[in-house]
Amino acid sequence: MSAIAKDAPTLVPRPSAGVTQSVKDSLVVARRNLIRMTRIPEMVIFGLIQPIMFVVLFTYVFGGSISIGGSTDPQLYKEFLMAGIFAQTVTFATAGAGAGIADDMHKGLIDRFRSLPMARGAVLTGRTLADLVQTTLTLVVLAGVALLVGWRTHENIGKVICGFLLLLLLGYAFSWIGALIGLSVRTPEAATSGGLIWLFPLTFISNAFVPVTGMPTFLQHVAEWNPFSATVAGARELFGNTMPGVPESVTGAWPMEHPIIASVIWSVLIIVVFRTLAVRKYRSAAS
Repeated sequence: MSAIAKDAPTLVPRPSAGVTQSVKDSLVVARRNLIRMTRIPEMVIFGLIQPIMFVVLFTYVFGGSISIGGSTDPQLYKEFLMAGIFAQTVTFATAGAGAGIADDMHKGLIDRFRSLPMARGAVLTGRTLADLVQTTLTLVVLAGVALLVGWRTHENIGKVICGFLLLLLLGYAFSWIGALIGLSVRTPEAATSGGLIWLFPLTFISNAFVPVTGMPTFLQHVAEWNPFSATVAGARELFGNTMPGVPESVTGAWPMEHPIIASVIWSVLIIVVFRTLAVRKYRSAAS
């Protein structure tokens, strides 16, 4: 009995989830996911192809057909469109975040993380931070493609950077929705489908691709209170891409009258709510 007691492994106590410990653990997990991305470069490549296709198709297929402020000038549509394409790109990363977490759950990796002395929320925070880095890379490449097809900004560099930060904040907020979806389904395939099916109405019932003035009245209300629309309108304002004669608001909705502030509020609210739900789901799903 004494020999058994002597050879028994000593359990490492789990540290309290203080802020410093949580940050360190989250960065470790984020580094692990970034290294994994570099070893599977097709993940990044395929993530770039879809938004580039959207830029090219919308620019050259619809560019001369959609009226912006009474004109079908393709250049006007390019400047109107790009903030919407950028916002769509950062939000569609939600599906990848959900699929990645579902894959880790399916392979039992989450259970291994739980056996380590680390903060509970670090696994999800690290994952969303890694996804944010990938989204930033995608957005940089996409902005370069947009410039090549004729998109231009009309504000100083500081405001333009703030416009991209506004977009990334929305993308980070939506990645927490993806995290919750990934923890709630059984397979990565289901997470991908679940992460996209609700994004299509969210992005298309908005001001991203066409002015809300042409929508039925009930859809105008939906579009103007859509957090996606607030971010698109805020980015357009910061890029200097607002169109004369094309009001962002028809019904006088507050988010469209103050899109930058509204976008920040929406994004922070989504992060707070869905991070709380995702961490709670992580504890029960992996227990």
